[in-house]
Amino acid sequence: MARIKIDLPTAFSYNIAIPVRIQDVNYGGHVGNDAILSIMHEARIQYLTSIGCKELDHDGGTSLIMADVAVAYKGEGFHGDIFQVEVAAGEYSAFGFELFYRITTNRNEQTIIIAEAKTGMICFDYKNRKVMKLPADMKIRLEK
Repeated sequence: MARIKIDLPTAFSYNIAIPVRIQDVNYGGHVGNDAILSIMHEARIQYLTSIGCKELDHDGGTSLIMADVAVAYKGEGFHGDIFQVEVAAGEYSAFGFELFYRITTNRNEQTIIIAEAKTGMICFDYKNRKVMKLPADMKIRLEK
């Protein structure tokens, strides 16, 4: 079976600690795949806020919509873990960009990689339901 390979950037510009909540754990006793997506969403919102951007209605009408997501699960996360979620932007186009994520935790004095992921973000006008160009000021902020 072919596995997803995500080429992560060499450096991440943002890092946030997110604790694993009991509702993040599935019947297998570890963090569920749906919870990983929610954790990535929280990290994305916090990252965008940190650079002065918004996911909805940035710059007078430009919002973001997720076009795709790829997640490569590398290890198990458990209730009580504190995930370190690193985020970086890259692979810019006229209409969007990729966000890259590395999720790790420290357990027993070891760093464990939980997941590597990327989301394709497209600029979108929700009012008119159409794709928009990536605003120049947003790209400048993402490139820092």
